[in-house]
Amino acid sequence: MTSIGVRVPFQPRRRAARPRRAAALAPVTPPEQGREGSRRVINLVVAALGLVASAPLMLLIAVTIKLTSRGPALYTQTRVGLDRRGADGNKPKTRRRADLGGRPFRIYKFRTMRLEPLGSEAWARPDDPRVTPVGRMLRRTRLDELPQLWNVLLGDMNIVGPRPEQPGIFVNLRQQIDRYCDRQRVRPGITGWAQINHRYDQCLDDVRRKVALDLEYIARQSPLEDLKIMALTVPVMVLRKGAQ
Repeated sequence: MTSIGVRVPFQPRRRAARPRRAAALAPVTPPEQGREGSRRVINLVVAALGLVASAPLMLLIAVTIKLTSRGPALYTQTRVGLDRRGADGNKPKTRRRADLGGRPFRIYKFRTMRLEPLGSEAWARPDDPRVTPVGRMLRRTRLDELPQLWNVLLGDMNIVGPRPEQPGIFVNLRQQIDRYCDRQRVRPGITGWAQINHRYDQCLDDVRRKVALDLEYIARQSPLEDLKIMALTVPVMVLRKGAQ
């Protein structure tokens, strides 16, 4: 397998489900202004209600993390967000020194790993020894993503959309996966069509499959589609069904 600049363990080759060709090759077009406005309102309402409803749970998670491992309960990391051209396709008035493929932002998560010296960006590995026992449970139930409801209120993310990647990994993936940058034409999300239909990334083929699923979602995105994916995310979190 071609190197993409991240540490990925050897994985036996397996036959991945073939995405629907028509959806995977559908052109990515900017969402209609009115529909995008409706989707944004839904995201703001759901994020605000979600933060209020989950506040006691998030407090319990934060205390548990602090009591079981050294370091802060919350973890922030730079991720690549919406394409610099924005949803309307217009170019920005200012220019960055490097084209990161999207606007960088700080993502919020509950810390699931032990503190380590800063190093190169890398995917988490299966049975990664850096993951704490509490962190492993949070990852399986996706509860480590709850703080990203704040990212939704800030406008960095939507509830539903392609998952944002770290800048260094993003640069490598866009060079090796066709149409990878097309994912950035919409706001990244906490959950998405790829997340409920596929496991965590473990190899390059996993990323290719998820990109195809992300493009399927973008081709048919709508407020109703977002509500459907939000509902389908619940069994993934509560019953640990779907993607792992």
